[in-house]
Amino acid sequence: MSRTSQWPLPPDSVRYVVPSRLVRMLAEHPLTRDLYPVAFGHYRQAGGHHMHRQHHDDELLIYCTDGVAHLNVEGEAHRIHAGDLLLLPRGAAHRYVADTDQPWSLHWVHYAGGLAPAFREHMGFSRQTLVRHVGQQPRLLVDFNGLLAVQQTGFRPAGLIHAANRLRQLLTAVTLCTEPLAHRQPLDLDSIHSFMKERLDERLTLENLAELAGLSPAHFATRYRSLTGVAPIQQFLHLKVERACQLLDNSDLTFRQISDGLGYEDSYYFSRLFKKVMGLSPRDYRHTRRH
Repeated sequence: MSRTSQWPLPPDSVRYVVPSRLVRMLAEHPLTRDLYPVAFGHYRQAGGHHMHRQHHDDELLIYCTDGVAHLNVEGEAHRIHAGDLLLLPRGAAHRYVADTDQPWSLHWVHYAGGLAPAFREHMGFSRQTLVRHVGQQPRLLVDFNGLLAVQQTGFRPAGLIHAANRLRQLLTAVTLCTEPLAHRQPLDLDSIHSFMKERLDERLTLENLAELAGLSPAHFATRYRSLTGVAPIQQFLHLKVERACQLLDNSDLTFRQISDGLGYEDSYYFSRLFKKVMGLSPRDYRHTRRH
């Protein structure tokens, strides 16, 4: 069993330790043996929090979201601030303590498995690089909290297998959040999507959207796809098709009129795009929906 801090939990905090028998199950199960959680949690304003491990048998990933802590790993001191992500590798002697005046808030997970060293390298950590500043990352908070969804399942194996795969999702997300700061600009997706919706009657280009984000077209397209899974112009087309569906369902406008209103002078061209997205021609869609 992972040796976690035993200090009393502050309000709105949680500590989840996987029972030893279930750790053994995760270590042997074909769906989890390569990577599995041992313990995880969230401490809020953890005054008095401290830990000293001369040796430990798992990896420990910590994301500091507020406050300050003082860390020492094998004689090297670090001051941890909000937005820092740190990885304490298996076997590394370490100690940490919350700052007295500004105690840290943190999400954390102990994990093990044959793929743990590969994930350590994939995330950009090494014995020389134990702390990375990633800033505020909602994606990481979602994935850390996803682990805690296993609570109140009565230590059921199915829930822990799910948590093990949420762990894999968390560790792969770290790479997306740790691009060099000089090359990373946050995308305000809400503003970008609002901009698209307000201009459904236009023919926006990738350059138009990239200019809104303050990025080059190529960089914008890469960043947008990494966050949404689709290309920006494809998303804009999907919004147009979605609007066309609404008009086909709720109006008597011809498809030519709908196409004109969505910025397409060539209704046959838009009809082909519509069918590619919906799998039905506009005529068949209207007939199917109304009858």
